[in-house]
Amino acid sequence: MSDFTIHTKESAPEAARETLEQVEAAYGFLPNLMATMAESPALAEAYFTLSSLFEKTTLTPVERQVVLLSASRENDCHYCVAAHTGGARRARVPAPVIEALRAGAELPDGKLEALRRFTIAVVGKRGRLDDDEVEAFREAGYTRANLLEVILGAGLKTLSNYTNHIAKTPLDRAFAPMEWRKAG
Repeated sequence: MSDFTIHTKESAPEAARETLEQVEAAYGFLPNLMATMAESPALAEAYFTLSSLFEKTTLTPVERQVVLLSASRENDCHYCVAAHTGGARRARVPAPVIEALRAGAELPDGKLEALRRFTIAVVGKRGRLDDDEVEAFREAGYTRANLLEVILGAGLKTLSNYTNHIAKTPLDRAFAPMEWRKAG
């Protein structure tokens, strides 16, 4: 049982309140993840800032969701897989791609599959990739900048996935229809 507080804007430490207001304005509600992260104002601000920066990468909205869902699944994060399923739908990721990402299955699009595999390798091997893994990613049409942007996405998900594991963050009602648990 987690003893972390799911803060409101009023109960959060003063230093976290501005970030929580920005989050609520951006999403229309205060997700439990951010309400939990508010216990550490620096973490809440870092996560929100990195999320904003990840949106500025040269990866397309679909590619960004492939990175976020792949990293979250690899880290077995029930909260983030559900939340990013919604994000993927908003980004117009095709339903078969979303379902494959949630299942850990091969994607029907070769370039997106290369991105999925690369992201899983970055997360699973903690960045210690073989040259052939990097080359396969590059041969799929991705750049060195894209490679570094995947690392940004993986770092972003490390913050949220680990927070959710330790705090046992409850899934928000908004994400409940997309609930996910790793099979097996």
